[in-house]
Amino acid sequence: MIIIDYKDTRPIYEQVVERFKTLILKGAIQPDEQMPSVRNLAMELSINPNTIQKAYAELERQDFIYTVKGRGSFVSGDGKLVEKRKRECLEEILRLVREVLELGMPKMELTLEIEKLQV
Repeated sequence: MIIIDYKDTRPIYEQVVERFKTLILKGAIQPDEQMPSVRNLAMELSINPNTIQKAYAELERQDFIYTVKGRGSFVSGDGKLVEKRKRECLEEILRLVREVLELGMPKMELTLEIEKLQV
């Protein structure tokens, strides 16, 4: 489920946050599903529980999870997460498109490059 890359320059908690965000956005972890406990996940990954706690705090700050006192952390049931992420990605794409156009790339060339990406 979660794999830590020790060669990655990002802090471990950021890697945990990004992996959980991906799993939540792709639907691999369903809304209102309980997250692994801090202690169990820390043991599974062989890392300090404070690192997991920091990752969970960040996920909660970003509205990906919520905490129920005495029960644990759960995936947010708000269907707006995917839409919010799509908007963020689109804003970033548009920023990059503006930049590449300002650098002189013709619109037609940009369009051809985008069409190559057909997935």
